Amino acid sequence: MLAGFRDPTKDPLPGMVLKGIRRTHGVVQRRALPLDPRRLRQAWNIFSSLRSTRDKALVLLGFSTAFRRSELVGLDIDDLCWSERGLTIRLRNSKTDQERASRLVAVPWAGAGPCAALAVMHWIEASKIKQGGLFRSINAQGTLGERLSAQSVNGIVKTLVSLEGMPVDRISAHSLRAGFVTAAVDAGVDLASIQKQTGHASLDALARYIRGVDPFVQNANAKIGSSGHFN
Repeated sequence: MLAGFRDPTKDPLPGMVLKGIRRTHGVVQRRALPLDPRRLRQAWNIFSSLRSTRDKALVLLGFSTAFRRSELVGLDIDDLCWSERGLTIRLRNSKTDQERASRLVAVPWAGAGPCAALAVMHWIEASKIKQGGLFRSINAQGTLGERLSAQSVNGIVKTLVSLEGMPVDRISAHSLRAGFVTAAVDAGVDLASIQKQTGHASLDALARYIRGVDPFVQNANAKIGSSGHFN
């Protein structure tokens, strides 16, 4: 140090003290709360503008694909393919795809409730985007700009949540990804199928997302009991 004092960050004692505190009191990680877009029904109906059409498509697609915010804003029109079964997306830039092999993610047409595939189709028709970035910025005059930034997705999600009167302090773009995993587990979807959609590198990484789920859902003891194991 310039003043002749020992650098406190190099002293192992503070680290040992903090480690002891964590062991004694535990560590509670502050994570984004899972969000189900079906809770945003009122927000969908407040506006019918180009911006709201984009935001609805962005949020529903983010939930249905469990994409990270960088993956969402990195999508191009050419990455989308439509069929009788729904929307197929070729994800070319993913955090876990170090070799850039890309992967296909399917979004079926929804028989009931909000449909991400249909919302994206409506956005493309309304915006008249023919090529390049799928999700763009929109100025006050309603003119399309450049590709959305990853950070802007946080603001869009928080705005829609606030319109519903829900607290936004633990809501972010990540809430869509967490919400998909939570809803899928709650619906009884097996972890391998969930991992295929989310693109997690391992089931251990996926397991960290499973929170807010009723502990009796997919409970192993319940499965054993219903099999007549103790009869």
